[in-house]
Amino acid sequence: MLIKINGKEMNVAEGSTIQDVIDESNAPYTPGSIICLIKGKKELEKNVSKFRIKTTQGSVILELLDTKEAQPLVDVWKKQYKDFENLSVRWSTSNEVAIGPVVTDLKPTSDEYKYYEGDVVLSLSSFSNESTHLILIKENTTNVYSVPPFNKGIFAKVIGGKKTLNLLTDDDEVKAIDPIIERSTTTDSSAVSDLDTVLKEGNELFTYVSLEVDNNSPVSVEHLFSIIKDGRIKVDFESESFLGFYDLKGIDKPKENVASRTRGSITVRNSGVGVGKLYIYRESRVLSPNHTNVGKIINGMEIIDIAKKGEFITVKSNQDRLMLLGHNQNEIDEKLASLNIEHVKEGVTGEDALIVEQTPKYTIDILNEGKVTTKSIHKDDLCEIDFTENASRTVKYFKLVSGLLEEPIGKIKVHFSVPGMHILIFEGDSNISKGLVPENTPENIVKACEIGVTNMSAKNVGLIGVRFEDNKEFGPTAESFSSTNIVGNVVSDYSKLEKFKDGEIVYVKEFND
Repeated sequence: MLIKINGKEMNVAEGSTIQDVIDESNAPYTPGSIICLIKGKKELEKNVSKFRIKTTQGSVILELLDTKEAQPLVDVWKKQYKDFENLSVRWSTSNEVAIGPVVTDLKPTSDEYKYYEGDVVLSLSSFSNESTHLILIKENTTNVYSVPPFNKGIFAKVIGGKKTLNLLTDDDEVKAIDPIIERSTTTDSSAVSDLDTVLKEGNELFTYVSLEVDNNSPVSVEHLFSIIKDGRIKVDFESESFLGFYDLKGIDKPKENVASRTRGSITVRNSGVGVGKLYIYRESRVLSPNHTNVGKIINGMEIIDIAKKGEFITVKSNQDRLMLLGHNQNEIDEKLASLNIEHVKEGVTGEDALIVEQTPKYTIDILNEGKVTTKSIHKDDLCEIDFTENASRTVKYFKLVSGLLEEPIGKIKVHFSVPGMHILIFEGDSNISKGLVPENTPENIVKACEIGVTNMSAKNVGLIGVRFEDNKEFGPTAESFSSTNIVGNVVSDYSKLEKFKDGEIVYVKEFND
């Protein structure tokens, strides 16, 4: 039987499931993500309300009338709109443009009616159903169009392309007529399905969303890459006009390329409340200087239209992220060479050399410059941290300060180190630490290797610290237990940390089993 998967036709065996088709087609899909299943084109187009008429002068957009009187004409149009393709403009006057003829089953009348600019009419010229024309009204007029006995022959309105309409002459022709698929359309006729669902003839399946990044917004595009984890993104907010992805909200981003927010646009808020939030638009919104354009959806808007809060969406970008941190310098040489990117190596070398910094930081800048400089340290010098689940706000603060929210390797700067005191204190950020309420505070003892952050009950809020021996009086930042939030434990060799001095950088990584 014939189906479609991600826009491509495919013959599959009767009784095939969604999982069977994904496996056979090797379609991009991350387990746990939602899938869009459309039962068939005819069912989908029942709910279409807008059509685009592509002509040699440009496009004209029609919106169908949603009235009982016009419904018989709407039904004829939906059944036969393709018959008007590849036909010439039959005539063009100051009042109207006519396209045709086609044959319909409609019957004419001889009444005269008043018509208004933007009306779209089915007219039976010479009172013959074999000469049915599409009439697009340019100016108010009164005429006998020998229309069917329904709604004066009016079944739609011109809502876009009026300039194109005025340019059309009898030398022009219709190149194509296509339904405009909108969210209201796909929501009514599509559904999220599990992988064991058996498919039927004519079903259409969407497993992922493909996007194209905006090369004029390198910083914000990298922010987008950071939100995509394991090939998917999680919906945090849903409305009629957009989906919101708020995993990295609160991270300041510069204003880069500001562009119109149309259906399928992807933006990052660059200022104000909600800075750092990512948006994908289901409907067009007004231009806003507070939103940086980072890309657009190329395929898979059907998934965007059905997604709900808490669901995951498989995402594939036209540009892979060039994130080198956490890799061995030598192992990424081949990849960079394939992209004609010069690789300059700094720091230690060898099999245990781990990249902890890259310059430029951003993928698009690396591609534009054709060169990247990496810095490596010995793998054993990396500080690995096992974060607790009991201090979500403070853990996020630590990751934000260190850079771990957006990158696999972060760094923190030593603020205070005294040999023999078995404590190391790191710089924080006073601007973003003000809301650190007490959470996961120690009770009787702070154990060696526990990492703490000073909460808002003390003056030095935001400082980060670690002790190298147990202490029953003070936390890792030398504050009282009530002023200390424990965020996790150092699980790597902590003896190396004791050797760091004021002003030096410690590179950190989240521990994963």
